[in-house]
Amino acid sequence: MNYSALLQSALVALLRNKMRSILTVLGITIGIAAVICVVAIGNAGQARVEEQLNNLGDSLVWIEAGGRAVNGVRTGTHGTKTLTYADAVAIKNQIPLIKNVTPNVDGNVQIIYGNQNWFTRYRGVSPEYFDIKRWTVDQGAAFSQDDVDRAADVCAIGRTVRDQLFGVEDPIGKILRVKNLPCKIVAVLHPKGLSVSGTDQDDTVVMPYTTAQKKIKGDAWLDDILCSAVSQSAVKAAGQEAAAVLRDRHHLRPEEDDDFNVRNPEDVIQAQLEASRTLTILLIAIASISLIVGGIGIMNVMLVSVTERTREIGVRVAVGATEAAIQLQFLGESVMLSLVGGAAGVLFGVGGSYLIGQTLHWPIQMSVGSVVIAALFSVTVGVFFGYYPARKASRLDPIEALRYE
Repeated sequence: MNYSALLQSALVALLRNKMRSILTVLGITIGIAAVICVVAIGNAGQARVEEQLNNLGDSLVWIEAGGRAVNGVRTGTHGTKTLTYADAVAIKNQIPLIKNVTPNVDGNVQIIYGNQNWFTRYRGVSPEYFDIKRWTVDQGAAFSQDDVDRAADVCAIGRTVRDQLFGVEDPIGKILRVKNLPCKIVAVLHPKGLSVSGTDQDDTVVMPYTTAQKKIKGDAWLDDILCSAVSQSAVKAAGQEAAAVLRDRHHLRPEEDDDFNVRNPEDVIQAQLEASRTLTILLIAIASISLIVGGIGIMNVMLVSVTERTREIGVRVAVGATEAAIQLQFLGESVMLSLVGGAAGVLFGVGGSYLIGQTLHWPIQMSVGSVVIAALFSVTVGVFFGYYPARKASRLDPIEALRYE
């Protein structure tokens, strides 16, 4: 069988009714384009959620100072003063599931450089903080353990602080006044964007926790202890073990509530990620319905074509055409419709995905697999919905066909 001649014959037959063929192709085109766009947008959404998960930190275990009961009324977080540096050391030394620990002291503060000022949030930590939070340095170098030991007046600033106070000026080595403390800027941090709660993570000043405790806050306790578990799967168990260690160190009786909180922000992100995946699958299922509708359109057109060309089929059979040849002829026409629709759908789907990405400023990620599957699906639709009309044409009685008017 000469397949090129078969396809050419199918194309000629379809061009006899151009408008009908175009409308039939449009159904497949819309279905394929919709599936590709939905998958691309779904991948972009998942990528954004995964980026938020990565920004949280390296298998983060977050322990914050809890509330306390005052005359039967429970205060909010950070109401207690029992979380200390010794607690952080104990967690690091006693829990094998924890690989990194940093104390954390934070608060809001007014910062000044020259005639510029900005209200931001300071954070006092140890050098391990940058590994725990997966936060890299764009300029300069992060402070060291020696700076922590000396309570040195040094700091690293986020991108937002740099933009507000320095603009295009190089801030490295400049003196920034944090409250009443002159601090030398040693690093500019790589931008992280918004946190899970929607706050700007780059609007921050990071310094040794000893400096923050002694010279800014004037407290001996910690607001938080940030830890990194050995793996993502160990986060829950590490948090439970940390809670046990702290309860023992704080001499809490079994009936007493914790005076700290173990937070799991990753649970929120994982839930968002799962919701995003479920929504993507749902949208793909809905978009796939248009492919089925397009396939039914092909079947309808081919059945009409068989009826219109009944006499032609009778002539072909009379001069020796086999049932297989007749069947293949009409099957070729249905496949041609779906191929043209599939090709157009891929073009519109890819173009539409990038257009949506540019409009919404989303990092669209094209899935090669979805494009290939969509193209194969279009061929499958042509074969599946074209088979019955083709078989009907091949089984026509030639005598009755020749008599058909």
